[in-house]
Amino acid sequence: MTEPIYLIDGARTPFLKSRNRPGPFAASDLASAAGRALLNRQRFAPTDLDEVILGCASPSPDEVNIGRVVALRMGCGLKVPGWTVMRNCASGMQALDSAMNNIRAGRSDLVLAGGVDALSRAPLLLSDAMVLWLSSWYAAKTLSQRARLVAGFKLGQLAPVIGIMKGLTDPMVGLLMGQTAENLAWRFGITRREMDEFSARSHRRVLAAQAGGILAGEIVPVYDQRGALYAADDGVRADSTAENLAKLRPFFDRKYGNVTAGNSSQITDGAAWLVVASERAVARHGLTPIGRIVDTEWAGLDPAQMGLGPVHAATPILRRHGLRLNDVDAWEINEAFAAQVIACQRAWNDEAYCRTELGQDAALGQIDEAKLNVDGGAIALGHPVGASGARIVLHVLDVLRRTGGRRGIATICIGGGQGGAMLIERV
Repeated sequence: MTEPIYLIDGARTPFLKSRNRPGPFAASDLASAAGRALLNRQRFAPTDLDEVILGCASPSPDEVNIGRVVALRMGCGLKVPGWTVMRNCASGMQALDSAMNNIRAGRSDLVLAGGVDALSRAPLLLSDAMVLWLSSWYAAKTLSQRARLVAGFKLGQLAPVIGIMKGLTDPMVGLLMGQTAENLAWRFGITRREMDEFSARSHRRVLAAQAGGILAGEIVPVYDQRGALYAADDGVRADSTAENLAKLRPFFDRKYGNVTAGNSSQITDGAAWLVVASERAVARHGLTPIGRIVDTEWAGLDPAQMGLGPVHAATPILRRHGLRLNDVDAWEINEAFAAQVIACQRAWNDEAYCRTELGQDAALGQIDEAKLNVDGGAIALGHPVGASGARIVLHVLDVLRRTGGRRGIATICIGGGQGGAMLIERV
């Protein structure tokens, strides 16, 4: 279990904001485009891969095992297995963890792992009432039976069920993810102003990173079928100030809430990949690692408090490696909601929470804001659920390279009451 697991290279597509209609790319289009560009610059052939692992939370019905579909589209050949993993928001991180485990088990040496989702293409579903009516219609054998069905038909049965709303609702506690963020805001006394200021900072940091060419190095431009170019993340807005965000109405709790569309992550399409290799593959293909996966952790907690998942997943890693919060040079906490990231900071800084929930002797303190999401996050970039876990690992590597830091942690909250974290070291 001590064999080093190397990260060789990575790439992602631009993250493209949903515009309330199907976006220009299917999930497999995005994953194939980023993967082909990444593989084309490697010293090995796509057919040299041992497997392709792709995280996806919402594959389309014709691409259920999207990992295999994309592996074939990228030219990996018939003999390279491709498979799909799903751990909600951490699906892309789970793909990396699965690659690491297969390498350490001796089943693989060279793996392409990442995540994708095209949430703008999440389906509209028929209601149960409409499905039952159609079942009865097709089962009817006489005109009189069909006449009775027509007479009993109600227009309300045609109302579509929005698939993404069902997907973002926890079935155990009956709460939308944004409602769990409201729970955290109430628990830790997080104000609307604090949420909006955090969100505005995320936009400012992404804009600064774009202006400095920082994000361009990890992004593969993509072209749609009409030849239109998509070269940059398009959800970030220069007018997202705290004052402008304060004008938005609460979305998840319209009467008492403070979580709005502006201080939540955006519904987005995107893909991200990393090449994962063993020491044997590095030697065989003459590869130059950029980092290595040191440790991972998965944690469970109350689904109604799911946004605290990063606290529960990252803390055991810190404990195992004798690290304090600010011994880590770069942190990426996926910004599902502003309230959620702020709540993680408050939980680590709360002695009672650390004692009762984390088994610590004292509060762990607070991450230096100069080390946390230094180039912004999902509030400005968007959160294509299957891709985000891979994106934050890819980006923490870039931050370490740029700043000369040694260690970084990428961590993410997961719908259903889980958290995932990955400790990365720069090579």
